[in-house]
Amino acid sequence: MVDGGGVREEIFIPPYEGRSVELKVGDELVLIDVEGKQVGDFVCFNKHDIEEYVSPVHMRASLSSIRLKEGDGLYSNKRRPLMEFVQDTVGKHDFFFPACDYYRYKMDFGNEDHPNCHDNLKIALENHGIHPVKIPDPINWFMNNVLDELGDYTIQEPLSKPGDYIRLRATEDVVIACSTCSQDMEAVNGWQVTPLKMQIMGAVSERGTIFAKVDKDKFL
Repeated sequence: MVDGGGVREEIFIPPYEGRSVELKVGDELVLIDVEGKQVGDFVCFNKHDIEEYVSPVHMRASLSSIRLKEGDGLYSNKRRPLMEFVQDTVGKHDFFFPACDYYRYKMDFGNEDHPNCHDNLKIALENHGIHPVKIPDPINWFMNNVLDELGDYTIQEPLSKPGDYIRLRATEDVVIACSTCSQDMEAVNGWQVTPLKMQIMGAVSERGTIFAKVDKDKFL
């Protein structure tokens, strides 16, 4: 259980928006699905070298896996873990899909004025002075892609329930950004877009204890 004193900062991510935050080595980030079935598009940069960022394609190679699980490193394009995946109450996430963008809604839905994760992440990162040449492919927390025996997939509604969460620990000084996925035309978010919440906790040495389990009822 996390007591109230363990949380250093709390950041609410409204529907169709993104937010960013800086984490120091040892800081922990808890990403909470407030109402359930909401995907969070997540990117992470080395604070001291923005040419290094968490890269899903390098993660798949380094982990020799297409699934994410507790204990995994979030590997960068320089093949170093920038964060560690510490805790998970859902067990199903995606690191294949790019962030939805202007062209996704224009080409597939005929909509040229729809909010999108690419732009939300770009704006959120700019608030921390990060202006990458391109937005890296994200980790899509809580996204539920189902693969069949042939390797084809369908996108189904997330398995996350209200208050479910993932917890990450920074292994380097990083800046992260997360967007509430804007897709409301498919099952990605259960056909609607709802908020997410980030809680930032200082390094274990600052908190004086380490939590084996987080009480997700505290997040609601």
